[in-house]
Amino acid sequence: MNIKSFLEKKKSGEPLTMLTAYDYIQTLWCCAAGIDSILVGDSLGNVVQGKGTTLNVSLDEMIYHTEIVARIARQKCDEKSRPVIVADMPFPFGHTGIEVAVAQAARVIKDTGCDAVKVETSWEDASLVSALVKAGIPVMAHIGLRPQQILNLGKFSIQKAEKALLKDAEAVTDAGAFSVVLECVDADLAGKITRQVAIPTIGIGSGVGCDGQILVITDVLGMNPEFVPKHARQYAHLAQTAIGAIKEYVSDVKERKFP
Repeated sequence: MNIKSFLEKKKSGEPLTMLTAYDYIQTLWCCAAGIDSILVGDSLGNVVQGKGTTLNVSLDEMIYHTEIVARIARQKCDEKSRPVIVADMPFPFGHTGIEVAVAQAARVIKDTGCDAVKVETSWEDASLVSALVKAGIPVMAHIGLRPQQILNLGKFSIQKAEKALLKDAEAVTDAGAFSVVLECVDADLAGKITRQVAIPTIGIGSGVGCDGQILVITDVLGMNPEFVPKHARQYAHLAQTAIGAIKEYVSDVKERKFP
């Protein structure tokens, strides 16, 4: 897989598969399963650090986790099957000037070996996307529900503003983004956006009409016993398995059955 493969899959009608991953083991699992792309998401603030939002995740933390994922993907997959590695740019990326943003994104590419960056955007950020692409940095845009705007939004909800979202999608397409994440966009609207823009759409909580889907790996694997997002589907229940195994270990140690 590479950046051009995204557009090829949209043209062929083959859905794109994406998951988040943050470490060595998760990357091994994704590579072994044949995932198309891995996002090293700033969602690590929630699922790795246990924080309520993504706002406190730093650039250095993103670089740390992305370097692990990109390195393991290179080591464990041949070039043809290696997933495209995308790094989230953390809050407040792009809001301290385009020159600073380009320098930060370039640092991520150089220090991690990832293939692209993901940027939460609207039509107002088209010049930022264009500047990154012009600098040689592939951009996955992110519209709809934008977690980095949670202080302004107040709560997470389905996004239905058709005129605004179509404008956002067309703007990032024209600016050179190679794909766009649609988060929690009304399913019918997400399908309309997908048909209208030339680049692939990657949905999360946005229905089946997108060109691909992404979920957080801990949700897919059932790793958090306390929370499952409404839009996620659990394909395993690793938390239950792990807790049961640890309980058995504790019991064996106490009863001197181990070692």
